[in-house]
Amino acid sequence: MSAEAADRVAAVTSSRPGTPLQTSWFEFLLDDSLLEKHLQKSNPDPAPVQLIIQFLEQASKPSVNEQNQVQPPADNRRNRTLKLLALKVAAHMKWDLEVLEKGLTIPVLNMLLNELLCVSKVPPGVKHVDLDLSTLPPTTAMAVIIYNRWAIRTIVLSSFPEKQTKPGPHQINMLNIVQQEKEMTENILTVLKEQAADSISVLEGAVRLKKDFYVHTMRTLDLLAADTAANGETESSTAGLRISADELHCQVHYDLGGIFFHQGCTDLPIYEKARDHFRQTKELLKKLDSTVHVHLDEKRLAGYWNACRALTGDCDPSDPQTTPYDQINSLIRAHNYPAVIEAFIKDNISRSLPNHFRRSVLREFLYKVQQGESGLDEVCHKLCVCNGVRDALEGEILSVRFQQLLLKPSKEVVDFILEVCTRSLEKDRPSEASRRNMANFLKTLCESLEDLSLVFVVSSHKLFMELLKEEERKVLVEQMRKRSATINLSAKPLPSFYDIPASASVNIGQLEQQLILSLEPRRIRQILIELHGLAERPFWRVNSKWEVPPDYINVILGIKDNLTKDLVYILMAKGLHCISIKDFAHARQLFSACLELVTEFSPKLRQVMLNEILLMEVRAHETMAAEGSKERPPPDLVSRVRGYLEMRIHDLPLRQVVGEECVAFMLNWRENDYLTLQVSPSLVMNNPYIKLGQLLASTCKELPGPKESRRTAKELWDVVVQICSISIQHKRNSDGRIGLIKQRESSMGILHRSKFITFIKKIREPLVLTTLISLFVRLHSIVRDDIVNEVTAEHLSIWPSSLPNIQAVDVEAVAVTVKELVSYALTLNPNNQSWLITQADIYFVTNQYSAALNLYLQAGAVCSDFFTKAVPPDIYTDQVKHRDYTRVFIC
Repeated sequence: MSAEAADRVAAVTSSRPGTPLQTSWFEFLLDDSLLEKHLQKSNPDPAPVQLIIQFLEQASKPSVNEQNQVQPPADNRRNRTLKLLALKVAAHMKWDLEVLEKGLTIPVLNMLLNELLCVSKVPPGVKHVDLDLSTLPPTTAMAVIIYNRWAIRTIVLSSFPEKQTKPGPHQINMLNIVQQEKEMTENILTVLKEQAADSISVLEGAVRLKKDFYVHTMRTLDLLAADTAANGETESSTAGLRISADELHCQVHYDLGGIFFHQGCTDLPIYEKARDHFRQTKELLKKLDSTVHVHLDEKRLAGYWNACRALTGDCDPSDPQTTPYDQINSLIRAHNYPAVIEAFIKDNISRSLPNHFRRSVLREFLYKVQQGESGLDEVCHKLCVCNGVRDALEGEILSVRFQQLLLKPSKEVVDFILEVCTRSLEKDRPSEASRRNMANFLKTLCESLEDLSLVFVVSSHKLFMELLKEEERKVLVEQMRKRSATINLSAKPLPSFYDIPASASVNIGQLEQQLILSLEPRRIRQILIELHGLAERPFWRVNSKWEVPPDYINVILGIKDNLTKDLVYILMAKGLHCISIKDFAHARQLFSACLELVTEFSPKLRQVMLNEILLMEVRAHETMAAEGSKERPPPDLVSRVRGYLEMRIHDLPLRQVVGEECVAFMLNWRENDYLTLQVSPSLVMNNPYIKLGQLLASTCKELPGPKESRRTAKELWDVVVQICSISIQHKRNSDGRIGLIKQRESSMGILHRSKFITFIKKIREPLVLTTLISLFVRLHSIVRDDIVNEVTAEHLSIWPSSLPNIQAVDVEAVAVTVKELVSYALTLNPNNQSWLITQADIYFVTNQYSAALNLYLQAGAVCSDFFTKAVPPDIYTDQVKHRDYTRVFIC
């Protein structure tokens, strides 16, 4: 092992016990065979895309000459090798753009593919559109195709809203890394868009070539590096990984379809080109026996295909090959609305149309009504009924719109509901689940209707008789009669006290008690519907323990419909309570129901619920981790956390605790590259937790490496010193002299010390905690000014050795914080040698000699296997050995 690697191991081992060592980028320079061994691991750390980032980051670092002037990256053997290593990793990934785009930023991928063009000997200074691919060496032609495929794919991907950004390389001497990354991305996109027509021409030429293609592998790249390609091996027709013409054509047709579909927004006839390319993609997919080298999303392809056919009118309802989507779109274009309703009823049996598509059709008709198109109200009502019955058959919560339709329905609407229910059950042998769900739906329908005559229409229907037992029917009809009588009596104008039946108040009380106890969303909704039928008052006030965050209260109470307002408030309040007692299963049910409910009418509340669901999932995963689970969070959860930290939705109520826990989550799972490079500057400015997370990540990111960074450490130091400072006011005394008044818990820092401590106690990552302990030990030593009794910790050298305004620092606050911090860290890992020594030093300098000796012995036992081996000198330093332990016995 090299000295540099040994230093790194020593730096990490003491502060992160039990954590597998991550292979560092420079080790791949020292051992030629290490990269291939690393990539063959089942779960390599760093992952392949992270290696590409690290290699290119190091290869693109500017150099500084003797005059301290910044120079471009040197073209030396080291940097060329690093670039080659990045290419070899991409070759190991078989140049899968789908994976590379997800893991790399646009600037990094641009750098990687330009390097591929360079090593593949693409003629410099010649436009790709002017090259004849058929005359180029196979790997050269393939490099051109890969680059231009990426170019048009990037144009399409950059147009998507909420596109997730990934960690990328950072340069030194940057004032604003994120801003520069953004500017680089915009500049690259501008060039790609200007050259889009050329890229399309290149790829259209590629699909006309009928020969197989070859792409660079790790072996051919090694040959290039060794300069053994003079014999022409890397340029021969058999060098590299073979990709059949059909496989490449399938992939290129898909990418061309995507760019033409993107351009069709401004030029409708182009959708026909997109449709043709997607058709050829589908045909080639059927033809191919193996699709190892075809990387496309077949669900997205199906979506593109259906969209193109709908937009170009290329579908005939009578065609047996026509999909249900095509049929519905054709009927809508033909204004054949009765046929659309008929198709929805039939689909309740076949269930070939997904619910989201059916709802989108209803929204399209509602939009037409809002735009003033007449005659569509009845169509909207019937489509809403069809969707409601479909939801009922699948045991889903009925939509708010359907509930509103049942408030005062006409007999025609009730008759149509019963018709749809009858036709939506399989004629021969409906499944037991369908029968049970339909029976529950008919009971709900009866309970929702206030008009007793309409209840009679339902209860006397043939389907009602078949699905419900006689006893169930009698009980239900009797309940409806009693309820009707109660409502009629309660609705009398100015009733006397004796006119109100006793059963009404008793019934409301019982229902309210059930409402307080229930955790089942459907039951909660049903109880609220019954309560609103009995009395008009805000039932969200039934339980004073129901609380929603103040940030959301105005938005929720602004909901006009009282039933919906109660339901949203109660579902959220109950979900938050379940999270507080770690009942995450019920919390998920409650929040999911609330999300579905608000999606119908409020984009703002929908995003609020998505944020709360994210917070719930983060807390659930952190709870499992605290209980000993070693399972990493799923990529989807990490992606959603990143999406929250990048969110730029204006006028949306945000709880700081969501950002706080998201930052702690990212620190705990070592997403330091992301926090350092990709978080929005506006969020850093507005959320103190994100600011702290960014500084901690930046500092920790540099610590395990061969050099320690002082610039980021100094920024973190300044922020923490401010948090521990107190405001100083000057006041003239009676004798004319000016004195100082110190005000504790001032708001000088980005947040109060108590909130800072709370945030720290959500962090579990050893290196982050070691960094914070180191910072506070240094700060504690400066404000105590006791050279004899020093407290030791790791990485002390990165912090400043003095304070310009030491009298502003709250000495007591620093002392309390360092004790709390070390004590908390030891609850997570009682055997961390460094933390044990720090805690022992703190006890010794505060005259707790017995406790100090106990911890010194414990630290020695841990690192020496209970003193069967020598205690390392960095544990029992000269200071520890020469302390005066006789005080233990004196005390």
